[in-house]
Amino acid sequence: MSALIEPAELTHENGLVWLEDITGLDYVRQSLDRLPTRQGKPAFHRGSRMVGYAVLSPAARSSQASGTFLRRVFWLALHDRDGQPGGLYAPGAPSEAVDPRTISPRIKGHKTQRSEGGPESQAMRELGTTLPKN
Repeated sequence: MSALIEPAELTHENGLVWLEDITGLDYVRQSLDRLPTRQGKPAFHRGSRMVGYAVLSPAARSSQASGTFLRRVFWLALHDRDGQPGGLYAPGAPSEAVDPRTISPRIKGHKTQRSEGGPESQAMRELGTTLPKN
């Protein structure tokens, strides 16, 4: 969950790879996954779609116990706001959701009024993006 991500766990992030255009997304979910590699697109086994992932620097060390690396993965469930604008998350967002515009390497991102369902921010108005009506 987003709230449980500690800054120290993001120390070795070198970059982020977005698989979709995030400018129109109100939020993405982020999680720390144990992955076998530092770089490259990770395998994804959730019943949802991967939107992006973090790439680690060569200085990142694997876990001695598992040999895996902690990397952030950004994703959306099928019932999230972009797929079901009038659904469960029309007025709010899941606990691990953050506004993708606030995410950077080594920065976990933040919930914003936009990610929580409103009101529209100045950036949204400039892009012509509106929130779903209840």
